[in-house]
Amino acid sequence: MQFFSNLKADPVNTLYEWQNTRWPWAIMAVAMAGLVLIAHGVFQNWLHMAPCEQCVYIRYGNLVMALGGCIALIDPKKIWTKLAAYIVSGYGLIYTFICSWKLMGIHDAVHSEDPSAMFGVQGCSAEPSFPFGLPLAEWAPDWFKPTGDCGYDSPMPAEGVELSSLQQYFVDLYQSSDGWYLVPQYKFMDMAECCFLACVVCAVILGAMLFSWLLSIKKRSILWKTLA
Repeated sequence: MQFFSNLKADPVNTLYEWQNTRWPWAIMAVAMAGLVLIAHGVFQNWLHMAPCEQCVYIRYGNLVMALGGCIALIDPKKIWTKLAAYIVSGYGLIYTFICSWKLMGIHDAVHSEDPSAMFGVQGCSAEPSFPFGLPLAEWAPDWFKPTGDCGYDSPMPAEGVELSSLQQYFVDLYQSSDGWYLVPQYKFMDMAECCFLACVVCAVILGAMLFSWLLSIKKRSILWKTLA
């Protein structure tokens, strides 16, 4: 509560002091890595939702952001670690933004009743091409090998797979809504939109932290020139 009181009274200095601690970077690292673990462990393995090409790209972007947070954890007060953390996290965020936006467009197109909605929309490839030529699909195929089609995120258990009563409930729920939604009965917030919203939240927080840091550098520079 003290943090929010200080944020209201002096937002720039509060954010500056906060981004000098390990807390925001640890939260980002855990949250981004957690999203990947949930996508793989819950949606893919437990609910049998096969990941598509854009899905595995989003996983990569989230892990890059987590890496940025881990870099800052070395020492968030040092300029080189903080600068590296912002660059790596920013790259991962922008990459995830792009992939989430593309997946949103594909999802809307494949679920549209308009036959022309698919015009110009690129399909999904089973052979992903990760940045820097990283062969992630070969290193960890269960995590980064796309086995599903973009925009179709309904559970598809293999024939003969035994499901618990709880698994069967959620499989039936998402199959009846023709895909995963945050609120299935209203088809509110599909998976691509939730990924995009997570990016927006991260961008706001990371951007505010970066702005407070750059502003503090500028103020110190002005003060130094004044004293000199």
